[in-house]
Amino acid sequence: MRLNVWEEKQYLAYLDFSDQRYPISIKFRGYHIREFPKKSFDVFFTSSKTIEGNSLIHLNAEYKDPSLMRNKLSMDFFSDIGVMSPEAEHIFLTMNNKNAGIYLQLESMGEKSLERRKMEKGPIYYATNDDANFSLITPEGNVKKHIDSGYYKKFGGKNADDELKRLIYMINTSSKNEFPGEIKKMIDLEKYFLWLSGVVCTQNRDGFINNYSLYQNPVTGLFEVSPWDYDATWGRDINGRKLEFDDVPITGFNTLTARLLSHSDFRRMYSKTLQSVLADYFCVDYIAPRIKRLQGLIRPLIKNDPYIGETEKFDKEQAYITAFVERRRNFLMQHLNDLI
Repeated sequence: MRLNVWEEKQYLAYLDFSDQRYPISIKFRGYHIREFPKKSFDVFFTSSKTIEGNSLIHLNAEYKDPSLMRNKLSMDFFSDIGVMSPEAEHIFLTMNNKNAGIYLQLESMGEKSLERRKMEKGPIYYATNDDANFSLITPEGNVKKHIDSGYYKKFGGKNADDELKRLIYMINTSSKNEFPGEIKKMIDLEKYFLWLSGVVCTQNRDGFINNYSLYQNPVTGLFEVSPWDYDATWGRDINGRKLEFDDVPITGFNTLTARLLSHSDFRRMYSKTLQSVLADYFCVDYIAPRIKRLQGLIRPLIKNDPYIGETEKFDKEQAYITAFVERRRNFLMQHLNDLI
């Protein structure tokens, strides 16, 4: 696998967990992260014997995150504010009896995810690249060859693609007067503004046009958005570098959000949602105890991770993240009037 890190071929293996052996296949996952020394993996279960019914799990190396917890913090944060989010849990991985280090096991959103949450089974799409910007134009300014470019269907029937295309087409072609009524028929706006609040707070630059999944409830017909891959958050970018607290505006950026916030009723709806999130969740009182708990779980394992070994940077991240939260929160509070 390491001879060609960009290969998508799956290789057969076994996974030993909790005194059980599972036949699996594995491949590297991600894009720029494939070139890091510590690799991330997709793990596919190749028989009916699975862990909690999952056919696929993600193992994220979190190599550029000195806290090793930004992804986990984000998933828990989104879940707490009311957004359907992948479950995440830290594990320690060995490969061929050698320590491979601390990983974050991320749930792969799909049919089983809906079953566990007792939700109706509807289509799920992953936004796999920046073309998933809710526009007919790519971020580079080119007309898309396909209206649903940037999306991968993880679960759903043959007609699901038509619904996704209809959503994107409506967002881009409906008139200003038509848009409010039409978008209410296609997007769960309450949950969309909760998701938008979460992306804006955690400041995930990729989160507006990538790093999300779409689920369509077959009963209501409404789409809702979920986060995924949130290691570049809480004040650091994809390479672990410092990201200033005011890097992302309070409005975020994608075509759907721009259209929504061009209407005063939707701006007020978003403002009210964001204020609630800032008051109860995006604050030091909420985040500090969660960081402390995760540090207590992770720190004893660091000495056995061949890619880390020392705890100095890890230990400093609690203060770094809480300082970011305080500054980012103040910035957003100051700009709430921009939404009026």
